[in-house]
Amino acid sequence: QVQLVETGGGLVQAGGSLKLSCAASGRTFSSYTMGWFRQALGKEREFVATISGSGGTTYYTNSMKGRFTISRDNAKNTVSLQMNNLKPEDTAVYYCAGKLGSFYPAKTGYDYWGQGTQVTVSS
Repeated sequence: QVQLVETGGGLVQAGGSLKLSCAASGRTFSSYTMGWFRQALGKEREFVATISGSGGTTYYTNSMKGRFTISRDNAKNTVSLQMNNLKPEDTAVYYCAGKLGSFYPAKTGYDYWGQGTQVTVSS
C-alpha cells in the first residue's frame, strides 16, 4: 500500500502559478501510476493528469494541457503538478492518487488517495 499527502495549495490570483506536491510512503513508489484529480464545490471529481511509474508517459485532460505539468521524482517518492496561468475555474480541492497495474485507462482504477489540498484562484 501507499499513503499520499498533498501540499502546496493556497490562494492565488488569476494568471498566477502554484506547484502542488504529493509525498508517498512505501518503497515501491516507482511501481505506481500517479494521477491528479480535482473536485470543485458542488461538482463531480474530475481527472487532471497522470504519469506512469517511470515518468516516461503522461496524459492530461485537454483543457489543462499546456497550462499544467505533471512530474515525479522516484528517488524522493514525490509527484508534482505545476499549474500556470491559473483561472478562477481551476478553484477546487486537488487530490493525488495512485494505482498499480496498467497505465491505461488513464483516468480510472486509482485505489489510493490523499486527503486533498485546496486551490483557490481569485479573479
